Amino acid sequence: MKNENELHRVIANNLTHYRKAAGLTQAELAEKINYSDKSISKWESGNGIPDVYTLMQLAALYQVTLNDLVGEGEVTLPTPLEQKKRMNKRRFLIALLSSGIVWLAATCLFVVMQIPFPTGQWWLIFLYALLANSILFIVYSTKWKYRIAQFLSVSILIWTAITCVYLTVSVFLQWSGAFYEMLWCLYLIGIPLQGLETLWVFFRSLLWKDKKGESKKKNRVNAINGEKE
Repeated sequence: MKNENELHRVIANNLTHYRKAAGLTQAELAEKINYSDKSISKWESGNGIPDVYTLMQLAALYQVTLNDLVGEGEVTLPTPLEQKKRMNKRRFLIALLSSGIVWLAATCLFVVMQIPFPTGQWWLIFLYALLANSILFIVYSTKWKYRIAQFLSVSILIWTAITCVYLTVSVFLQWSGAFYEMLWCLYLIGIPLQGLETLWVFFRSLLWKDKKGESKKKNRVNAINGEKE
């Protein structure tokens, strides 16, 4: 049976190990579980232990069991790079499955409409499926912070939306017997939209660098204060 000091030491070592294996700083971990980085430092130095609820939060975050956090023994975890690769694979499968559902729905709708109305321009359904797919990828890339994928998805959305409008209006005009030769001007709208998207990505990267610099500065200050204490 371990005494209290030994238990604190074991938990402190485990918490430090799992945090570093997850590639998190004390400040980043504190933000995720709504604690101060001083509390994280206190736990990892063995001067205290988290409550049971917090230990459950940490176990869920690190994808381990409570026994892994409080037990003593050799712990083998995937490296941060391996964890990132696994996460990317799961996210890719989620995006692929969601995309497959969109195209399955589009195909079913095409078949349902094509059989009774074979002369209709139902191929437009697939163009709108591409539009829906780009929106789906924007949601995922924004949530997962994939900046390049987000930029490409927004670009596809802009030009696909314009193409949808252009072709839909063209088909409607064809049915009505009208003709409007300047309809191509719709594509001019995409030029400033694409430019604004590019500028936004540029300024967002600058803001992200500034925020990252402030976070590093804060971590250095906290580390200095911790050494003084």
